[in-house]
Amino acid sequence: MTTDQDLPMDAQSATAVFAAKGTDVTPNKDQGVIKVVKHPGLDGDRPMIGDRVTVHYTGKLLTGKKFDCSRERKEPFCFNVGKGQVLKAWDVGVLSMQKGEVCRLLCKPDYAYGPAGNPDKIPPNSQVVFEMELLNFEGEMLTDDGGIMRRIKVKGDGYTNPNDGASVDVHLEGSCGGRLFDCRDVTFIVGEAEDKGIPLGVDRAMDKMQRGESCELHLKPKYGFGSEGRPEYKIGPDKDIVYEVTLKDFQRAKESWEMDLNEKLDLAAGVKHKGNHYFKVGRYFQAVIQYQRIVSWLEMECGTGIEQQKRIQDFILTAHLNLALCFLRIKEFSQVVENCNKVIELDESNEKALYRRGEARLLRNEFSLAMADFQQVLQVNPSNRAARAQISICQTKIKEHHEQDKRTYANMFQKFAERDAKIGKPKRRRDDSMRSGMNGEMGIKRRRSSQECLS
Repeated sequence: MTTDQDLPMDAQSATAVFAAKGTDVTPNKDQGVIKVVKHPGLDGDRPMIGDRVTVHYTGKLLTGKKFDCSRERKEPFCFNVGKGQVLKAWDVGVLSMQKGEVCRLLCKPDYAYGPAGNPDKIPPNSQVVFEMELLNFEGEMLTDDGGIMRRIKVKGDGYTNPNDGASVDVHLEGSCGGRLFDCRDVTFIVGEAEDKGIPLGVDRAMDKMQRGESCELHLKPKYGFGSEGRPEYKIGPDKDIVYEVTLKDFQRAKESWEMDLNEKLDLAAGVKHKGNHYFKVGRYFQAVIQYQRIVSWLEMECGTGIEQQKRIQDFILTAHLNLALCFLRIKEFSQVVENCNKVIELDESNEKALYRRGEARLLRNEFSLAMADFQQVLQVNPSNRAARAQISICQTKIKEHHEQDKRTYANMFQKFAERDAKIGKPKRRRDDSMRSGMNGEMGIKRRRSSQECLS
């Protein structure tokens, strides 16, 4: 085992010592990173490309001089391994480690700081030694809610990814609780994977994948088969599932800037129809994808002539209104308000937008704002009985809220009074005892005075 006492040494000696005791962990075996294990880790899994890893490290020159240490800062370091966020030596070395392992990495300049070095710390073309401890690792989260976790088994090629509307050729293997339930080669359109019985999570991961990539996708129920499950696969409701996905090939869809306005308008009609279909069958997340495509294509377009301008506005209004309805269904109320606001900016008297914004605000317990929206609906359409009913609900909720406030404050004041009363009693007892003590002392003084006086 190589220890600190082995340093200082020259580059040739260091390579010989590490090579004799360690392993070349570089993919092409060029001795760019040689690893010597100090303490083995836990048997089992190793990090995969893209995993979020947490490490402690100490970096030294071959002279033995320390130039960086996370332990001295008392703060471990986190990064996504294999993504080029850190030194190449770290990406290579950490991918070879197990959780809890401590090792030393001898790193050639090409894998470390290169011909430039690091000013004031590392001379040009320096080999360096890092002691690394892998504290923890977990898959890369592709969504803010942690619903899709990716672990890359084979890194893909190139710098482009599929986009919404792209045609992708993939190999899929789906499992639940270790049981394989789906294994096939399939072609689908990104944003429309539902048509081929592929879960939302696989569809949404496509724009993060590269050609040739093979990865594991760990999907929470929201991105899997949801509360319905998938009876044909014998998967019950609310089950986590895992898909191993290999992206064999893809053909990107045209980006917005690659299409002229007429092409966008023609495509928007089909996309709207697809979104409406998904909405009707309860696939609200998939519907959102379609309506958002329309917005991305047309929101910055002006058009030429009244007729074209009207077509653009109709598509934009409809897309935002439908998005608001989808977000109502999936209970993302801030998104409902945002999309309704977009409609109202274009059409301040839009009955549907005002009503749906009112619904969202009511469900967010913003009763006064909701009531104002429903009142505006009645100004636009006095015969809207649903809005009138919602106003009654708002009034009831406001009244209940005020009553609750009264009870809360009453209880609060009562508790304050009780506390003050409890504090006051001991104080009065102390005051009474002080007064009685003082009276006793005065009586003694008076008696003493009478005894000392001449008769």
